[in-house]
Amino acid sequence: MARRKDPLIWGIILIVIGFVFILENFHVDAWDYAWKFWPVVLILWGANKLFAGLKEKSEGPSKPQPPAPPSAPRV
Repeated sequence: MARRKDPLIWGIILIVIGFVFILENFHVDAWDYAWKFWPVVLILWGANKLFAGLKEKSEGPSKPQPPAPPSAPRV
């Protein structure tokens, strides 16, 4: 079963937002830089999806699950 990456993504998002607020406390206009470079997030996201898709394709089909045992006849 594939493990979900949601906690990892949310952790990264929270770290980045926290970092931006810390920079604001030191009077660095981080929102201006974030606004200019937000498309980088889309590029990285797309590259990640592409890499994951190519990796999945190169691994081939997953191993099929064995059939469930037959159930006992009802009486």
